[in-house]
Amino acid sequence: MTEKPHVLIHSAWYEPAMRRLDELAVTHHLYEAEDEAAFLAEIGPKCSVIGTMHYCPASLMDAVPDLKLVLNFGVGYDGVDVAEATRRGVKVVNTPAVLNDCVADMALSMTLGGRRHLVQADRYARAGRWPVEGDYPYTLNVHSTKVGILGMGRIGMEIADRCKAFKMDISYHQRTKRNDVSYRYYGDLEAMARDVDILIAIIPGGDATRGLISEAVIEALGPEGLLVNVARGTVFDNDALARCLKDGRLGYAAIDVYPDEPNIPPSLLEITDNLTLTPHMASGTHYTRNAMGMVLYDNLKAMIEGRPLLTQVN
Repeated sequence: MTEKPHVLIHSAWYEPAMRRLDELAVTHHLYEAEDEAAFLAEIGPKCSVIGTMHYCPASLMDAVPDLKLVLNFGVGYDGVDVAEATRRGVKVVNTPAVLNDCVADMALSMTLGGRRHLVQADRYARAGRWPVEGDYPYTLNVHSTKVGILGMGRIGMEIADRCKAFKMDISYHQRTKRNDVSYRYYGDLEAMARDVDILIAIIPGGDATRGLISEAVIEALGPEGLLVNVARGTVFDNDALARCLKDGRLGYAAIDVYPDEPNIPPSLLEITDNLTLTPHMASGTHYTRNAMGMVLYDNLKAMIEGRPLLTQVN
């Protein structure tokens, strides 16, 4: 009988799916260790696989000298040093496709909540202000508005499908124009922001997109504009966003991702009237997190059986 491979679990993911790896491998959970350095020194040389959530620098690879595979729980892998993995002959896999629907649902939830002020209206009602101050101030509609989607990949396409159901006029921006969609393409992000009512960001993180949503882009959305970010916290300038929300250059923002999670920039935390913050939960449903975990399970099984990996990124 073939000996099971050893897997170093750097950070936990959806528990039921993660624990199923024990069917295929011997798992070692670094995040449970009291002394991580000692744990790595003892266990790292035994392992050939690392399991992680968005984090695998060269220093972690160094602790696993026989490393062959990195299982990354998530679509984004900007926290994984893919270039270094490739240099070492290490394969990296992620969990695409299975979270498309839930992330798109969340993007639309944040769009609806932002335009209709659901969070603020809830606070207004619970505080007893309705009988005293009268009806909540008028908000903005979602249907028949103009939406610009930053990133027309798998999830962007799902967001667009949902926007169509709300009778929205859809545009998009990314590095290259798609030939298989009829939505209006903008080669200039600031120009698109100027022309739309709502901007939804769903692009990968990393150096190529860092700060792409600049203060000029945020300001171009205008005092009735809505910015929704379900991409990565690095794709926009957080301080600029705070300034634009405070002085009215941007109407509203709904943010699910941050550059230093789980820490949220203090400049955003102090804004309550026109900002909704959620704790990176767009894919956070039982259904989707289990499906993501099983993609890693299936990739590990493929490696063990000598078959091609299913979602290799390098």
